[in-house]
Amino acid sequence: MNDQSNKPFTFNISLSVLNHLGRNLYRNFITVLGEAISNAWDADANNVWIYIDRENHSFVIKDDGIGMSGTDFQNKFLKIGYSKRKGGASTSKKGRPFIGRKGIGKLALLSCASKISVISKKKTTSYVGGIIANAELDKAITNDLEAHDYLLKQPKLSVFGTYTEGHNTGTIIRFDGIHGGITNTVDYLKKIIALYFRFSLVDKKFNIFLNGDKITLEHLKSLADETQFLWDLNDIVDPYVNKQLTELDESRTFNFQPESIKGFIASVKKPSGLKIKSTDEKVSVDLFVNGRLREKDILKHIPTARIVESYLYGQIHFNELDGIKDSFTSSREGIVADDPNFRKLLNILKTNIIPNIISDWDEWRLKHNQDGDPDNLRMNKKERKSRELYTAVTEAFTFDKGSKNKTKVDRWVNELSGDAQYNFGSYAECFISENLIRKYIEEKTLPPSLEAAKIIAEMRDREQKSKDKGNVSIEIRELDSDLSYLSMTDLANLVDKKALGQGQACLPKDALEYKPMRDAVAHTALLTNAAKLKLTSVYENIKGRVIKILQHD
Repeated sequence: MNDQSNKPFTFNISLSVLNHLGRNLYRNFITVLGEAISNAWDADANNVWIYIDRENHSFVIKDDGIGMSGTDFQNKFLKIGYSKRKGGASTSKKGRPFIGRKGIGKLALLSCASKISVISKKKTTSYVGGIIANAELDKAITNDLEAHDYLLKQPKLSVFGTYTEGHNTGTIIRFDGIHGGITNTVDYLKKIIALYFRFSLVDKKFNIFLNGDKITLEHLKSLADETQFLWDLNDIVDPYVNKQLTELDESRTFNFQPESIKGFIASVKKPSGLKIKSTDEKVSVDLFVNGRLREKDILKHIPTARIVESYLYGQIHFNELDGIKDSFTSSREGIVADDPNFRKLLNILKTNIIPNIISDWDEWRLKHNQDGDPDNLRMNKKERKSRELYTAVTEAFTFDKGSKNKTKVDRWVNELSGDAQYNFGSYAECFISENLIRKYIEEKTLPPSLEAAKIIAEMRDREQKSKDKGNVSIEIRELDSDLSYLSMTDLANLVDKKALGQGQACLPKDALEYKPMRDAVAHTALLTNAAKLKLTSVYENIKGRVIKILQHD
Protein backbone atom coordinates (compact mmCIF):
# COMPACT_ATOMS: atom_id res chain seq x y z
CA MET A 1 0.00 0.00 0.00
CA ASN A 2 1.41 3.37 -1.04
CA ASP A 3 0.91 5.68 1.97
CA GLN A 4 1.27 9.46 1.31
CA SER A 5 1.23 10.42 4.99
CA ASN A 6 4.97 11.02 5.12
CA LYS A 7 5.03 13.22 1.99
CA PRO A 8 4.06 16.91 1.60
CA PHE A 9 0.43 17.45 0.63
CA THR A 10 -0.62 19.75 -2.26
CA PHE A 11 -3.89 21.08 -3.63
CA ASN A 12 -5.43 19.11 -6.47
CA ILE A 13 -8.03 21.30 -8.21
CA SER A 14 -10.81 19.57 -10.11
CA LEU A 15 -11.91 21.03 -13.43
CA SER A 16 -15.42 21.26 -11.95
CA VAL A 17 -14.23 24.29 -10.03
CA LEU A 18 -14.53 26.20 -13.33
CA ASN A 19 -18.30 25.95 -13.05
CA HIS A 20 -18.33 27.21 -9.48
CA LEU A 21 -15.91 30.05 -10.17
CA GLY A 22 -17.73 31.54 -13.06
CA ARG A 23 -18.36 29.46 -16.16
CA ASN A 24 -22.07 29.49 -15.39
CA LEU A 25 -22.24 32.91 -13.74
CA TYR A 26 -22.39 34.95 -16.93
CA ARG A 27 -25.74 34.84 -18.66
CA ASN A 28 -25.75 38.21 -20.40
CA PHE A 29 -24.21 38.39 -23.87
CA ILE A 30 -23.26 42.04 -23.25
CA THR A 31 -21.37 41.03 -20.10
CA VAL A 32 -19.38 38.47 -22.07
CA LEU A 33 -18.64 41.08 -24.71
CA GLY A 34 -17.52 43.40 -21.93
CA GLU A 35 -15.05 40.88 -20.54
CA ALA A 36 -13.42 40.49 -23.95
CA ILE A 37 -13.22 44.27 -24.46
CA SER A 38 -11.78 44.68 -20.96
CA ASN A 39 -9.10 42.08 -21.69
CA ALA A 40 -8.09 44.07 -24.77
CA TRP A 41 -7.95 47.23 -22.65
CA ASP A 42 -5.71 45.56 -20.09
CA ALA A 43 -3.48 44.32 -22.93
CA ASP A 44 -2.83 47.94 -24.00
CA ALA A 45 -4.68 47.53 -27.30
CA ASN A 46 -5.48 50.68 -29.24
CA ASN A 47 -8.24 48.99 -31.22
CA VAL A 48 -10.79 46.26 -30.67
CA TRP A 49 -12.71 44.85 -33.62
CA ILE A 50 -15.93 42.91 -33.07
CA TYR A 51 -17.45 40.97 -35.96
CA ILE A 52 -20.98 39.64 -35.48
CA ASP A 53 -22.34 36.81 -37.64
CA ARG A 54 -25.93 36.42 -36.48
CA GLU A 55 -26.86 33.86 -39.15
CA ASN A 56 -24.13 31.45 -38.08
CA HIS A 57 -24.47 32.22 -34.35
CA SER A 58 -20.86 33.27 -34.02
CA PHE A 59 -18.69 36.31 -33.47
CA VAL A 60 -15.03 37.25 -33.44
CA ILE A 61 -13.19 39.70 -31.19
CA LYS A 62 -9.78 40.90 -32.31
CA ASP A 63 -7.39 43.37 -30.69
CA ASP A 64 -3.95 44.84 -31.39
CA GLY A 65 -2.67 44.59 -27.82
CA ILE A 66 0.66 43.22 -26.62
CA GLY A 67 -0.42 39.64 -27.35
CA MET A 68 0.74 36.45 -25.67
CA SER A 69 3.64 34.05 -26.07
CA GLY A 70 3.19 30.35 -25.47
CA THR A 71 4.33 30.83 -21.89
CA ASP A 72 1.90 33.71 -21.40
CA PHE A 73 -0.97 31.68 -22.81
CA GLN A 74 -0.25 28.74 -20.50
CA ASN A 75 0.71 30.58 -17.32
CA LYS A 76 -1.55 33.64 -17.57
CA PHE A 77 -4.57 33.08 -19.83
CA LEU A 78 -5.14 29.45 -18.86
CA LYS A 79 -4.21 29.95 -15.22
CA ILE A 80 -7.52 30.49 -13.46
CA GLY A 81 -6.95 33.04 -10.74
CA TYR A 82 -3.94 34.68 -12.36
CA SER A 83 -4.11 38.41 -11.71
CA LYS A 84 -2.32 41.14 -13.62
CA ARG A 85 -2.17 43.00 -10.30
CA LYS A 86 0.29 40.52 -8.84
CA GLY A 87 3.02 42.34 -6.94
CA GLY A 88 0.88 45.45 -6.41
CA ALA A 89 0.70 46.51 -10.07
CA SER A 90 -2.47 48.46 -10.80
CA THR A 91 -1.79 49.83 -14.28
CA SER A 92 -0.58 48.58 -17.63
CA LYS A 93 2.64 49.69 -19.29
CA LYS A 94 0.67 52.49 -20.94
CA GLY A 95 -0.58 53.60 -17.54
CA ARG A 96 -4.11 52.32 -17.97
CA PRO A 97 -5.84 51.16 -14.78
CA PHE A 98 -6.31 47.40 -14.93
CA ILE A 99 -9.89 46.19 -15.20
CA GLY A 100 -9.12 42.56 -14.39
CA ARG A 101 -8.57 41.62 -10.75
CA LYS A 102 -9.39 38.04 -9.77
CA GLY A 103 -8.32 36.28 -12.95
CA ILE A 104 -11.66 34.53 -13.41
CA GLY A 105 -13.24 36.96 -15.84
CA LYS A 106 -11.93 34.85 -18.71
CA LEU A 107 -14.42 32.18 -17.67
CA ALA A 108 -17.13 34.48 -18.96
CA LEU A 109 -15.86 33.70 -22.43
CA LEU A 110 -16.95 30.07 -21.94
CA SER A 111 -20.45 30.92 -20.80
CA CYS A 112 -22.13 32.03 -24.02
CA ALA A 113 -20.73 29.69 -26.69
CA SER A 114 -20.27 25.97 -27.22
CA LYS A 115 -16.71 26.51 -28.42
CA ILE A 116 -14.12 29.28 -28.36
CA SER A 117 -10.91 29.36 -30.34
CA VAL A 118 -8.08 31.62 -29.16
CA ILE A 119 -4.94 32.67 -30.99
CA SER A 120 -2.46 35.33 -29.94
CA LYS A 121 0.94 36.62 -30.93
CA LYS A 122 3.61 39.00 -29.79
CA LYS A 123 5.88 40.93 -32.14
CA THR A 124 8.57 38.25 -31.95
CA THR A 125 6.38 35.12 -31.94
CA SER A 126 4.03 33.21 -34.18
CA TYR A 127 0.42 32.55 -33.22
CA VAL A 128 -0.16 30.36 -30.19
CA GLY A 129 -3.47 29.31 -28.71
CA GLY A 130 -6.04 26.63 -28.20
CA ILE A 131 -9.63 25.49 -28.54
CA ILE A 132 -11.91 25.23 -25.53
CA ALA A 133 -15.03 23.20 -26.33
CA ASN A 134 -17.61 23.14 -23.58
CA ALA A 135 -18.80 19.65 -24.52
CA GLU A 136 -15.29 18.25 -24.11
CA LEU A 137 -14.77 20.24 -20.94
CA ASP A 138 -18.02 18.87 -19.51
CA LYS A 139 -16.87 15.34 -20.39
CA ALA A 140 -13.55 15.93 -18.64
CA ILE A 141 -15.38 17.22 -15.57
CA THR A 142 -17.67 14.18 -15.57
CA ASN A 143 -14.63 11.89 -15.75
CA ASP A 144 -13.05 13.89 -12.90
CA LEU A 145 -9.91 14.65 -14.87
CA GLU A 146 -7.25 16.74 -13.23
CA ALA A 147 -6.60 20.09 -14.85
CA HIS A 148 -3.23 19.10 -16.28
CA ASP A 149 -4.82 16.08 -17.99
CA TYR A 150 -7.24 18.21 -20.04
CA LEU A 151 -5.33 19.06 -23.22
CA LEU A 152 -6.49 21.85 -25.51
CA LYS A 153 -6.58 21.19 -29.24
CA GLN A 154 -4.67 23.54 -31.53
CA PRO A 155 -6.81 25.84 -33.70
CA LYS A 156 -6.27 26.10 -37.43
CA LEU A 157 -5.52 29.61 -38.67
CA SER A 158 -7.91 29.05 -41.57
CA VAL A 159 -10.77 29.11 -39.04
CA PHE A 160 -10.06 32.81 -38.52
CA GLY A 161 -10.25 33.64 -42.22
CA THR A 162 -9.02 37.10 -43.16
CA TYR A 163 -8.94 38.33 -39.56
CA THR A 164 -5.26 37.46 -39.31
CA GLU A 165 -4.30 39.67 -42.26
CA GLY A 166 -2.24 42.66 -41.16
CA HIS A 167 -2.45 41.51 -37.55
CA ASN A 168 1.02 42.07 -36.10
CA THR A 169 0.33 41.70 -32.40
CA GLY A 170 -2.64 40.95 -30.23
CA THR A 171 -5.31 38.34 -29.65
CA ILE A 172 -8.18 36.97 -31.73
CA ILE A 173 -11.01 34.98 -30.16
CA ARG A 174 -13.68 33.20 -32.19
CA PHE A 175 -16.96 32.19 -30.51
CA ASP A 176 -19.04 29.45 -32.17
CA GLY A 177 -22.44 28.09 -31.26
CA ILE A 178 -23.78 31.02 -29.27
CA HIS A 179 -26.35 29.71 -26.80
CA GLY A 180 -29.79 30.82 -28.00
CA GLY A 181 -28.23 32.62 -30.97
CA ILE A 182 -27.38 36.31 -31.15
CA THR A 183 -30.78 37.92 -30.66
CA ASN A 184 -29.53 41.49 -30.34
CA THR A 185 -29.43 43.61 -33.49
CA VAL A 186 -26.20 45.21 -34.60
CA ASP A 187 -27.70 48.68 -34.08
CA TYR A 188 -28.64 47.74 -30.52
CA LEU A 189 -25.14 46.46 -29.80
CA LYS A 190 -23.59 49.65 -31.16
CA LYS A 191 -25.71 51.74 -28.83
CA ILE A 192 -24.99 49.50 -25.84
CA ILE A 193 -21.24 49.55 -26.45
CA ALA A 194 -21.28 53.34 -26.84
CA LEU A 195 -23.27 53.64 -23.64
CA TYR A 196 -21.57 51.13 -21.36
CA PHE A 197 -17.90 51.09 -22.39
CA ARG A 198 -16.49 54.54 -21.71
CA PHE A 199 -12.81 53.62 -21.77
CA SER A 200 -12.14 56.58 -24.05
CA LEU A 201 -12.73 58.84 -21.03
CA VAL A 202 -9.50 57.37 -19.66
CA ASP A 203 -7.56 56.89 -22.92
CA LYS A 204 -8.79 58.66 -26.06
CA LYS A 205 -6.67 56.35 -28.22
CA PHE A 206 -8.81 53.32 -27.37
CA ASN A 207 -11.28 52.51 -30.17
CA ILE A 208 -13.97 49.87 -30.56
CA PHE A 209 -15.30 48.77 -33.95
CA LEU A 210 -18.38 46.67 -34.65
CA ASN A 211 -18.68 45.06 -38.07
CA GLY A 212 -16.24 47.64 -39.39
CA ASP A 213 -18.00 50.72 -37.95
CA LYS A 214 -16.24 52.70 -35.26
CA ILE A 215 -18.38 53.10 -32.15
CA THR A 216 -18.86 56.81 -31.47
CA LEU A 217 -21.18 58.98 -29.46
CA GLU A 218 -23.25 59.47 -32.60
CA HIS A 219 -24.76 56.09 -31.75
CA LEU A 220 -26.32 57.80 -28.71
CA LYS A 221 -27.83 60.69 -30.68
CA SER A 222 -31.39 59.39 -30.30
CA LEU A 223 -30.95 59.38 -26.51
CA ALA A 224 -29.40 62.86 -26.55
CA ASP A 225 -32.33 64.16 -28.63
CA GLU A 226 -34.75 62.92 -25.96
CA THR A 227 -32.81 64.58 -23.13
CA GLN A 228 -34.32 67.70 -21.56
CA PHE A 229 -32.46 68.47 -18.32
CA LEU A 230 -28.92 67.82 -17.08
CA TRP A 231 -27.20 67.77 -13.69
CA ASP A 232 -23.40 67.82 -14.00
CA LEU A 233 -21.55 66.21 -11.09
CA ASN A 234 -18.22 67.87 -10.26
CA ASP A 235 -17.68 69.31 -13.76
CA ILE A 236 -17.13 66.03 -15.58
CA VAL A 237 -15.19 66.24 -18.83
CA ASP A 238 -17.25 63.97 -21.05
CA PRO A 239 -17.70 64.35 -24.83
CA TYR A 240 -21.24 62.99 -24.57
CA VAL A 241 -22.17 65.77 -22.15
CA ASN A 242 -20.15 68.48 -23.89
CA LYS A 243 -20.91 67.63 -27.52
CA GLN A 244 -24.16 65.68 -27.57
CA LEU A 245 -26.19 67.33 -24.80
CA THR A 246 -26.17 70.83 -26.25
CA GLU A 247 -29.92 71.29 -26.86
CA LEU A 248 -31.15 71.29 -23.27
CA ASP A 249 -33.94 73.22 -21.61
CA GLU A 250 -32.14 73.49 -18.25
CA SER A 251 -28.89 72.37 -16.61
CA ARG A 252 -27.10 72.69 -13.30
CA THR A 253 -23.70 71.76 -11.87
CA PHE A 254 -23.20 70.15 -8.45
CA ASN A 255 -19.78 70.54 -6.85
CA PHE A 256 -19.24 68.40 -3.77
CA GLN A 257 -16.72 66.24 -1.91
CA PRO A 258 -15.07 63.97 -2.76
CA GLU A 259 -14.26 65.47 -6.16
CA SER A 260 -13.27 61.99 -7.36
CA ILE A 261 -16.98 61.28 -7.82
CA LYS A 262 -17.86 62.64 -11.23
CA GLY A 263 -20.57 62.09 -13.76
CA PHE A 264 -23.95 63.34 -14.86
CA ILE A 265 -27.62 62.64 -14.35
CA ALA A 266 -30.05 63.62 -17.09
CA SER A 267 -33.80 63.64 -17.56
CA VAL A 268 -35.65 62.76 -20.75
CA LYS A 269 -38.82 64.45 -21.97
CA LYS A 270 -40.90 61.29 -21.55
CA PRO A 271 -40.14 57.96 -19.82
CA SER A 272 -40.38 56.24 -23.20
CA GLY A 273 -37.23 58.16 -24.17
CA LEU A 274 -35.22 55.81 -21.93
CA LYS A 275 -36.30 52.70 -23.81
CA ILE A 276 -33.75 51.22 -26.17
CA LYS A 277 -35.55 50.73 -29.47
CA SER A 278 -36.87 47.22 -30.25
CA THR A 279 -35.88 45.91 -26.80
CA ASP A 280 -37.30 45.75 -23.30
CA GLU A 281 -34.19 47.40 -21.86
CA LYS A 282 -34.11 50.93 -20.50
CA VAL A 283 -31.21 53.26 -19.87
CA SER A 284 -30.68 53.97 -16.17
CA VAL A 285 -28.33 55.76 -13.77
CA ASP A 286 -25.29 53.48 -13.82
CA LEU A 287 -22.00 53.24 -11.93
CA PHE A 288 -18.67 53.13 -13.78
CA VAL A 289 -15.19 52.37 -12.52
CA ASN A 290 -12.18 53.16 -14.73
CA GLY A 291 -14.44 53.50 -17.75
CA ARG A 292 -16.30 50.20 -17.39
CA LEU A 293 -19.87 49.66 -16.26
CA ARG A 294 -19.87 48.05 -12.83
CA GLU A 295 -23.41 48.45 -11.50
CA LYS A 296 -26.57 49.12 -13.48
CA ASP A 297 -29.32 51.27 -12.01
CA ILE A 298 -27.69 52.28 -8.73
CA LEU A 299 -30.80 54.26 -7.77
CA LYS A 300 -32.44 50.93 -6.95
CA HIS A 301 -30.35 51.03 -3.77
CA ILE A 302 -31.93 54.36 -2.72
CA PRO A 303 -35.47 54.35 -4.15
CA THR A 304 -37.58 57.46 -3.62
CA ALA A 305 -40.88 56.28 -5.14
CA ARG A 306 -41.08 59.65 -6.89
CA ILE A 307 -42.19 59.99 -10.48
CA VAL A 308 -38.93 61.70 -11.47
CA GLU A 309 -37.07 58.37 -11.22
CA SER A 310 -38.81 57.10 -14.36
CA TYR A 311 -37.28 60.00 -16.33
CA LEU A 312 -33.65 59.78 -15.19
CA TYR A 313 -30.54 58.22 -16.65
CA GLY A 314 -26.87 58.96 -16.18
CA GLN A 315 -23.38 57.79 -15.39
CA ILE A 316 -21.55 58.04 -12.08
CA HIS A 317 -17.77 57.54 -12.34
CA PHE A 318 -16.08 56.61 -9.05
CA ASN A 319 -12.64 55.09 -9.58
CA GLU A 320 -11.91 54.88 -5.85
CA LEU A 321 -13.99 51.72 -5.83
CA ASP A 322 -11.05 50.05 -7.56
CA GLY A 323 -8.81 50.12 -4.50
CA ILE A 324 -6.70 47.58 -2.64
CA LYS A 325 -9.83 45.86 -1.40
CA ASP A 326 -11.92 44.15 -4.08
CA SER A 327 -15.30 45.89 -4.19
CA PHE A 328 -16.83 43.80 -6.97
CA THR A 329 -19.05 40.74 -6.72
CA SER A 330 -17.86 37.36 -7.94
CA SER A 331 -19.95 37.70 -11.11
CA ARG A 332 -18.21 41.05 -11.77
CA GLU A 333 -21.66 42.47 -12.56
CA GLY A 334 -22.12 44.54 -9.42
CA ILE A 335 -20.60 46.13 -6.31
CA VAL A 336 -20.43 44.42 -2.93
CA ALA A 337 -23.37 46.02 -1.12
CA ASP A 338 -21.58 46.80 2.15
CA ASP A 339 -18.42 48.22 0.58
CA PRO A 340 -17.68 51.46 2.55
CA ASN A 341 -16.84 53.54 -0.54
CA PHE A 342 -20.01 52.35 -2.23
CA ARG A 343 -22.06 53.22 0.85
CA LYS A 344 -20.40 56.65 0.90
CA LEU A 345 -21.41 57.22 -2.71
CA LEU A 346 -25.00 56.13 -2.08
CA ASN A 347 -25.23 58.40 0.96
CA ILE A 348 -24.08 61.43 -1.08
CA LEU A 349 -26.64 60.63 -3.75
CA LYS A 350 -29.42 60.04 -1.23
CA THR A 351 -28.86 63.08 1.02
CA ASN A 352 -27.57 65.67 -1.42
CA ILE A 353 -27.84 65.00 -5.13
CA ILE A 354 -31.18 63.21 -5.61
CA PRO A 355 -33.27 65.52 -3.34
CA ASN A 356 -32.00 68.54 -5.27
CA ILE A 357 -32.68 66.84 -8.58
CA ILE A 358 -36.24 66.02 -7.49
CA SER A 359 -36.81 69.67 -6.56
CA ASP A 360 -35.19 71.05 -9.73
CA TRP A 361 -37.08 68.62 -11.92
CA ASP A 362 -40.48 69.71 -10.66
CA GLU A 363 -39.59 73.40 -10.94
CA TRP A 364 -38.16 73.04 -14.45
CA ARG A 365 -41.00 70.90 -15.72
CA LEU A 366 -43.56 73.45 -14.58
CA LYS A 367 -41.46 76.26 -16.02
CA HIS A 368 -41.60 74.54 -19.41
CA ASN A 369 -45.34 73.86 -19.16
CA GLN A 370 -45.12 70.15 -18.44
CA ASP A 371 -46.51 68.03 -15.66
CA GLY A 372 -44.24 67.93 -12.64
CA ASP A 373 -44.02 65.87 -9.48
CA PRO A 374 -47.46 65.43 -7.84
CA ASP A 375 -45.78 64.68 -4.50
CA ASN A 376 -43.86 67.96 -4.42
CA LEU A 377 -45.36 70.34 -1.87
CA ARG A 378 -44.46 73.43 -3.89
CA MET A 379 -48.16 73.55 -4.86
CA ASN A 380 -51.31 72.27 -3.25
CA LYS A 381 -53.35 69.64 -5.08
CA LYS A 382 -55.78 72.12 -6.64
CA GLU A 383 -53.00 74.37 -7.94
CA ARG A 384 -51.10 71.45 -9.43
CA LYS A 385 -54.14 69.98 -11.16
CA SER A 386 -55.02 73.39 -12.56
CA ARG A 387 -51.46 73.71 -13.86
CA GLU A 388 -51.62 70.25 -15.41
CA LEU A 389 -54.86 71.17 -17.18
CA TYR A 390 -53.21 74.31 -18.52
CA THR A 391 -50.25 72.22 -19.69
CA ALA A 392 -52.55 69.84 -21.56
CA VAL A 393 -54.47 72.71 -23.20
CA THR A 394 -51.34 74.55 -24.33
CA GLU A 395 -49.83 71.51 -26.09
CA ALA A 396 -51.61 72.63 -29.25
CA PHE A 397 -49.69 75.90 -29.08
CA THR A 398 -46.26 74.30 -28.64
CA PHE A 399 -44.50 74.73 -31.99
CA ASP A 400 -41.54 72.74 -33.28
CA LYS A 401 -38.06 74.19 -33.05
CA GLY A 402 -37.40 76.58 -35.89
CA SER A 403 -41.09 77.39 -36.38
CA LYS A 404 -41.98 81.00 -36.98
CA ASN A 405 -42.91 82.90 -33.80
CA LYS A 406 -42.07 79.89 -31.59
CA THR A 407 -40.01 81.97 -29.16
CA LYS A 408 -42.67 84.65 -28.91
CA VAL A 409 -45.57 82.22 -28.43
CA ASP A 410 -43.61 80.20 -25.86
CA ARG A 411 -43.03 83.41 -23.90
CA TRP A 412 -46.71 84.32 -24.01
CA VAL A 413 -47.72 80.82 -22.88
CA ASN A 414 -45.28 81.01 -19.97
CA GLU A 415 -46.54 84.45 -18.99
CA LEU A 416 -50.11 83.13 -18.80
CA SER A 417 -49.28 80.02 -16.80
CA GLY A 418 -49.54 81.57 -13.34
CA ASP A 419 -52.86 83.29 -14.06
CA ALA A 420 -54.21 80.20 -15.80
CA GLN A 421 -53.31 78.09 -12.79
CA TYR A 422 -55.37 80.42 -10.59
CA ASN A 423 -58.25 81.01 -13.02
CA PHE A 424 -58.74 77.35 -13.91
CA GLY A 425 -59.02 76.42 -10.25
CA SER A 426 -61.30 79.36 -9.48
CA TYR A 427 -63.61 78.56 -12.36
CA ALA A 428 -63.85 74.94 -11.20
CA GLU A 429 -64.74 76.14 -7.70
CA CYS A 430 -67.49 78.39 -9.13
CA PHE A 431 -68.84 75.59 -11.28
CA ILE A 432 -68.99 73.06 -8.44
CA SER A 433 -70.41 75.44 -5.80
CA GLU A 434 -73.18 76.82 -8.01
CA ASN A 435 -74.25 73.40 -9.29
CA LEU A 436 -74.27 71.91 -5.80
CA ILE A 437 -76.61 74.69 -4.71
CA ARG A 438 -78.83 73.96 -7.73
CA LYS A 439 -78.94 70.28 -6.74
CA TYR A 440 -79.84 71.30 -3.19
CA ILE A 441 -82.70 73.56 -4.36
CA GLU A 442 -84.04 70.79 -6.61
CA GLU A 443 -83.88 68.32 -3.70
CA LYS A 444 -85.74 70.73 -1.40
CA THR A 445 -88.17 71.77 -4.20
CA LEU A 446 -87.72 75.39 -3.19
CA PRO A 447 -89.90 77.64 -5.40
CA PRO A 448 -88.27 80.61 -7.16
CA SER A 449 -89.14 84.03 -5.81
CA LEU A 450 -90.94 86.57 -7.99
CA GLU A 451 -87.61 88.33 -8.50
CA ALA A 452 -85.94 85.04 -9.50
CA ALA A 453 -88.78 84.18 -11.86
CA LYS A 454 -88.34 87.55 -13.58
CA ILE A 455 -84.60 86.95 -13.98
CA ILE A 456 -85.24 83.47 -15.41
CA ALA A 457 -87.66 84.85 -18.01
CA GLU A 458 -85.24 87.60 -19.01
CA MET A 459 -82.33 85.14 -19.34
CA ARG A 460 -84.37 82.71 -21.41
CA ASP A 461 -85.42 85.48 -23.75
CA ARG A 462 -81.85 86.79 -24.04
CA GLU A 463 -80.56 83.29 -24.79
CA GLN A 464 -83.12 82.72 -27.53
CA LYS A 465 -82.30 86.03 -29.19
CA SER A 466 -78.60 85.19 -29.05
CA LYS A 467 -79.24 81.79 -30.63
CA ASP A 468 -81.35 83.31 -33.37
CA LYS A 469 -78.67 85.90 -34.09
CA GLY A 470 -75.99 83.26 -34.22
CA ASN A 471 -78.10 80.88 -36.34
CA VAL A 472 -77.91 78.23 -33.57
CA SER A 473 -80.73 75.69 -33.54
CA ILE A 474 -79.28 73.10 -31.16
CA GLU A 475 -79.96 72.98 -27.43
CA ILE A 476 -77.14 74.54 -25.39
CA ARG A 477 -78.03 73.60 -21.83
CA GLU A 478 -78.13 69.92 -20.92
CA LEU A 479 -81.17 70.40 -18.66
CA ASP A 480 -84.01 72.77 -19.46
CA SER A 481 -84.14 73.87 -15.86
CA ASP A 482 -85.06 77.35 -14.64
CA LEU A 483 -82.30 77.07 -12.06
CA SER A 484 -79.64 76.89 -14.76
CA TYR A 485 -80.41 80.53 -15.63
CA LEU A 486 -79.72 81.78 -12.10
CA SER A 487 -76.33 83.02 -10.95
CA MET A 488 -74.75 82.30 -7.59
CA THR A 489 -76.26 85.51 -6.19
CA ASP A 490 -79.77 84.51 -7.22
CA LEU A 491 -79.31 80.95 -5.99
CA ALA A 492 -77.97 82.18 -2.66
CA ASN A 493 -81.07 84.30 -2.11
CA LEU A 494 -83.25 81.22 -2.53
CA VAL A 495 -81.49 79.14 0.10
CA ASP A 496 -80.10 81.64 2.60
CA LYS A 497 -82.08 84.91 2.33
CA LYS A 498 -83.58 84.50 5.81
CA ALA A 499 -80.11 84.89 7.33
CA LEU A 500 -79.59 88.01 5.21
CA GLY A 501 -82.76 89.60 6.67
CA GLN A 502 -81.53 88.86 10.18
CA GLY A 503 -78.20 90.55 9.56
CA GLN A 504 -76.26 87.31 9.94
CA ALA A 505 -73.26 86.07 7.95
CA CYS A 506 -74.82 84.39 4.95
CA LEU A 507 -74.33 83.12 1.43
CA PRO A 508 -76.02 86.10 -0.36
CA LYS A 509 -73.50 88.54 1.18
CA ASP A 510 -70.56 86.44 0.04
CA ALA A 511 -72.10 85.97 -3.40
CA LEU A 512 -72.45 89.74 -3.86
CA GLU A 513 -68.75 90.23 -3.07
CA TYR A 514 -67.80 87.27 -5.23
CA LYS A 515 -69.79 88.19 -8.35
CA PRO A 516 -67.53 90.86 -9.97
CA MET A 517 -64.43 88.70 -9.77
CA ARG A 518 -66.30 85.50 -10.62
CA ASP A 519 -67.58 87.20 -13.77
CA ALA A 520 -64.04 88.25 -14.64
CA VAL A 521 -62.82 84.66 -14.27
CA ALA A 522 -65.71 83.36 -16.37
CA HIS A 523 -64.83 85.85 -19.10
CA THR A 524 -61.12 84.80 -19.06
CA ALA A 525 -59.89 88.13 -17.68
CA LEU A 526 -56.59 88.29 -15.83
CA LEU A 527 -56.99 89.33 -12.20
CA THR A 528 -54.86 91.59 -10.06
CA ASN A 529 -53.16 90.09 -7.02
CA ALA A 530 -55.53 92.01 -4.76
CA ALA A 531 -58.50 90.58 -6.65
CA LYS A 532 -57.09 87.06 -6.33
CA LEU A 533 -56.68 87.47 -2.58
CA LYS A 534 -60.22 88.82 -2.26
CA LEU A 535 -61.69 86.11 -4.46
CA THR A 536 -59.90 83.38 -2.50
CA SER A 537 -61.01 84.80 0.84
CA VAL A 538 -64.64 85.19 -0.20
CA TYR A 539 -64.74 81.77 -1.79
CA GLU A 540 -63.55 80.17 1.45
CA ASN A 541 -66.60 81.71 3.12
CA ILE A 542 -68.85 80.50 0.33
CA LYS A 543 -67.40 77.01 0.44
CA GLY A 544 -67.82 76.82 4.21
CA ARG A 545 -71.42 78.03 4.01
CA VAL A 546 -72.30 75.64 1.15
CA ILE A 547 -70.84 72.71 3.09
CA LYS A 548 -72.83 73.71 6.17
CA ILE A 549 -76.07 74.02 4.18
CA LEU A 550 -75.54 70.64 2.48
CA GLN A 551 -74.64 68.86 5.71
CA HIS A 552 -77.04 70.33 8.22
CA ASP A 553 -80.05 71.89 6.55
